[in-house]
Amino acid sequence: MASSDDSVTVAVVQAALGGDREANVERIEGLVRSAAASGAQVILPPELFASAYFPKIKSEEFFDWAFPAGDDPALERFGRIARELGVVVPVSFFERDGSDYYSSVAVMDADGSTLGIYRKSHIPEGPGYEEKFYFRPGNSGFEVWATRYGALGVGICWDQWFPECARALVLGGADMLLYPSAIGSEPDAPELDTSGPWQRVMMGHAAANLVPVAAANRIGEEDGQIFYGRSFVADQRGEKVVELAGDEEGFAVATFDLAAIRRERADFGLLRDRRPDLYGALLGQATAAKKP
Repeated sequence: MASSDDSVTVAVVQAALGGDREANVERIEGLVRSAAASGAQVILPPELFASAYFPKIKSEEFFDWAFPAGDDPALERFGRIARELGVVVPVSFFERDGSDYYSSVAVMDADGSTLGIYRKSHIPEGPGYEEKFYFRPGNSGFEVWATRYGALGVGICWDQWFPECARALVLGGADMLLYPSAIGSEPDAPELDTSGPWQRVMMGHAAANLVPVAAANRIGEEDGQIFYGRSFVADQRGEKVVELAGDEEGFAVATFDLAAIRRERADFGLLRDRRPDLYGALLGQATAAKKP
């Protein structure tokens, strides 16, 4: 388990990635090793880091890039790295399960074991982000992973815009929320910069649930699409404590006393004072507005 005071150091990893799978994996491995050498115990790489961001377009050839979880060489490699370094690494990968395909994360514990797999629940569709062509909506549910360094909740990219995901994970006991991401420019609206709202919505999850949040993004240009980086960690008050620049390859670390934050969360009463009996609209049970 974590140290006696539940102090845990988390790192977000940010890198430029491309079409060379081996080069991508080596780049992320190097950053994971550097983060671990700096004291990180939970290390978060970006979404789908082993490849270029292929969902930019619809093309059947990219289905060949998927692996069953048990056959993905990157998962095997990072399992060995997690065991060697004694760190937790949530590894994003393109999963094939029979005839179904998912954007998934395998949670590698510090002994190298795979605690389980989360499949991305919310799948975007639009210019530059044609993910519905490739990925089925996840069927794993919002599970919390009891790692050596705390109870971790994982969402993937588009999941991070949904407060229901964050709240479900915290209700499930998560002490920290992790979001591997691949987000940047909008090809049909090049003047639109979503990096501010992207950060702020997750900072809101942090404050609304009194839980630290970490998000790792990629950087650089990939076939005309520019990924804006700005990977960051926010504390339980929603304040950014570390952030990487939009063009900065590297990692950033932050340390939290999860036991103290757990006590603060209980004391604040946000979860205690919930009213699920009034939240039917969240389950699609909305009623018409009453006329005055």
